[in-house]
Amino acid sequence: MGAPHRVVVTGLGVVSAIGNDLKTFWESLCAGQHGFREIELADTSTLQFRVGAEVRDLDLETPFDDSVRSLLDRFARLWLLAARQAVEASGIASKDLQDAAVITGTALGGQTTQDELFVTLYRENKRRLTPFAVPRIMSSSGASQASMELGIEGPGMTISTACSSSNHAIGMAYWMVAHGAAPVALTGGSDAPFSLGHLKAWDAMRVMAPERCRPFSRDRKGLVLGEGGAALVLEDLDHARARGAHIHAEVRGFGMSSDAGHITRPSAKGAARAIAASLADSGLNPHEVEYVNAHGTGTLLNDSTESEALASVFGDHAAALLVSSTKSMHGHTLGATGAIEAVVTTLALENGVVPPTAGYLGPDPECPLDVVPNTAREKAIRHAISDSFAFGGLNAVLALSRWDGA
Repeated sequence: MGAPHRVVVTGLGVVSAIGNDLKTFWESLCAGQHGFREIELADTSTLQFRVGAEVRDLDLETPFDDSVRSLLDRFARLWLLAARQAVEASGIASKDLQDAAVITGTALGGQTTQDELFVTLYRENKRRLTPFAVPRIMSSSGASQASMELGIEGPGMTISTACSSSNHAIGMAYWMVAHGAAPVALTGGSDAPFSLGHLKAWDAMRVMAPERCRPFSRDRKGLVLGEGGAALVLEDLDHARARGAHIHAEVRGFGMSSDAGHITRPSAKGAARAIAASLADSGLNPHEVEYVNAHGTGTLLNDSTESEALASVFGDHAAALLVSSTKSMHGHTLGATGAIEAVVTTLALENGVVPPTAGYLGPDPECPLDVVPNTAREKAIRHAISDSFAFGGLNAVLALSRWDGA
């Protein structure tokens, strides 16, 4: 699917366990600083794991008017704060947002509210629930609130494809702008997984690391959940140039696939199909790609499967790729992960620095990649991809390029 309009990134915003603004987030990444701590948002006494990557030191109350605060679950607040950052940083005028699209991704939606309501209904045996329950639980509430707050009247939707949700959202937003459905898109996603019911579900899967997420490393023990939100302003290149916008990077392509296999076991073939599709859409040759922001969850199966997929697509060039998993610092933020990692990839292209895979203990023969272990690496990379591979075999990969003004 060739794109008749070039699409660029003109605004970025992020809220995460390693930084609640773009500068702090990027500095933490480059320093290899992780955000894993004892979980405070839920009682972990009955769980086999205690560690998560929670957003800390962030006011989630006063930034919202009384009229909307009662309507917004934690996940929606995280998204809206990131979206405000991105829009403000882009410098875009309100009139230019009227015809924009707003496309978000989330795996869980209002999980926190739902868990609280179950406690009210089944543990406390209360007969009446808040009248705001439905809008708080809706996965699309963040997109809706953004459109109302910013006056966005163009296409709006929320995509939920587990851990690929916000990569799918960004990809759909990219195609909309590329093919003229909207001149601008506000996109990204968020998730807030720290409620007891949801944590118990992950506990039952036996894939949780006890203290650190160590993607691609020997002796890795599993993933660590995180929360957060990230947003990107995507813009038609001519539109961005006309208003003198700062351009961070160019979105070059997007690819998707379905494993058609197992609900939780990843497929190297399915992942490779999505990677190849993103390259075909972008017009990039495999040997032109220099950096991969990997899905890299830190589980035994995911990391070896992703390594196999990269070898399948890139062949001998896979050995020359810089591959890092920043989940080793901000955690696995589920439906937000694609958005957070798209921001990471954009910043890596813009700044000429590849963030590390933190917590790395040494090589695993099944992951024969240069994973930028523990220390960031300065390199003026030109082309990169960002992988998201979800439970259910729903895969989404973005291709981005450094903006050189051409």
